[in-house]
Amino acid sequence: MLNKKYIEKAKLVDREKFYAPAEAIALLPQTKRAKFDESIDLAVKLGVDVVKNPSVRGTVALPAGSGKAKRVAVITKPDRVKEAEAAGAVAAGSVDLIEKIKGGFLGFDVLIASPDMMLEVGKLGKILGTKGLMPNPKSGTVTPEIGKAVKEFQGGKVEFKMDKGGVVHLGIGKVSFKPEGLHDNLKAALSALSHAKPSGLKGAYIKSITVSTTMGPGLKIDPGQAMDEVQ
Repeated sequence: MLNKKYIEKAKLVDREKFYAPAEAIALLPQTKRAKFDESIDLAVKLGVDVVKNPSVRGTVALPAGSGKAKRVAVITKPDRVKEAEAAGAVAAGSVDLIEKIKGGFLGFDVLIASPDMMLEVGKLGKILGTKGLMPNPKSGTVTPEIGKAVKEFQGGKVEFKMDKGGVVHLGIGKVSFKPEGLHDNLKAALSALSHAKPSGLKGAYIKSITVSTTMGPGLKIDPGQAMDEVQ
């Protein structure tokens, strides 16, 4: 059952309207319900056959940051552990960290692995796979550039992945962000999604775009206008 506050906020949104990106972003702070700094959530429905193309995924570096502090862990060869730690990794190791994860350690939001460790990291599939933490080249989490990757994910680089319903959900900032920062993040996210388009796909790729605060109603954005801004 919808509470009174949600109903009041929903009245601010025209459910039939497709907003211009800047207009939607300007309206978002008025729709927040909670006292905490709500996240701004982006939901993009893709015109993709999820059976033929089950994996639309990638990463995007949000220009204004994500507003969330990312805990990054690294699995690499022993001689590169110090490099990962110097870059800011909360945990870094080789076989020792793999064993620690097998024992239940999951004190991280992103796990980066160097390619030469993936044979061992693959043994963590059952633990990491269900939590979306398994390193993957497409998400930029399997890379020889350990230090650079740690700093990028801490600085606002985020992963995205299409779900079984053909929708990509992505946090693009906080209500407290300046409108121009959120707009830049939105454009960066849509550009990254555009580059992740499966080859040979026919028909409309971006079907719908919706933005909302964590607790607020969704605002529909005009897909054509939004994508024109990122071309």
